[in-house]
Amino acid sequence: MKRLIVTDVDSTFFRQEVIELIAEHAGTRDEVAAVTERAMRGELDFAASLRERVATLAGVPVAALDKVRAAVELTPGARELVAECQARGWAFGLVSGGFAEIVEPVAQELGITLLRANRLEVADGVLTGRTVGPVIDRAAKAATLREWAEDLGIPLEHTVAVGDGANDLGMIEIAGVGVAFNAKPVVREQAPHSIEDRLDKVLDLL
Repeated sequence: MKRLIVTDVDSTFFRQEVIELIAEHAGTRDEVAAVTERAMRGELDFAASLRERVATLAGVPVAALDKVRAAVELTPGARELVAECQARGWAFGLVSGGFAEIVEPVAQELGITLLRANRLEVADGVLTGRTVGPVIDRAAKAATLREWAEDLGIPLEHTVAVGDGANDLGMIEIAGVGVAFNAKPVVREQAPHSIEDRLDKVLDLL
């Protein structure tokens, strides 16, 4: 059986929230972290919270993103999960409410070709405080899982979705196997499965 496994990125595939790492360079980390926490708990609309948080990044030099990429750490078991999926001939994708500028190089290094994330707007070498293109929110994540499964000819019941925040619940609900990982209470309560600590524990559910 061929499967498609799709995971969220920030606080799931990555240990950190990338927007908070960027916000450190803007001096707004505490403010951004507080809004992120509320959004992941499902207390705020994700798209509105993203606009609010990204607005605080205006003026950060693009060069700071290199430092952010260097600071990002993979969650324990993330690399192993990808390698095992590749060994089994399964498809693996990353869908992120975070930013392609940070996720893409990591995905390339690991041989991951399925990727969707927000993109930061840049002008004159600094971040403008806005994103470009459609926002990757709860609905977009679910639509992405559906689209990739269809493109690959994999039935939804053979898909797996993994995430930690409220904006992951859409894809967790429609996947054959929905998994909360180190998740907020609202996600643990609604997801059929819940795991902690290592991302490759997903394989134990299959």
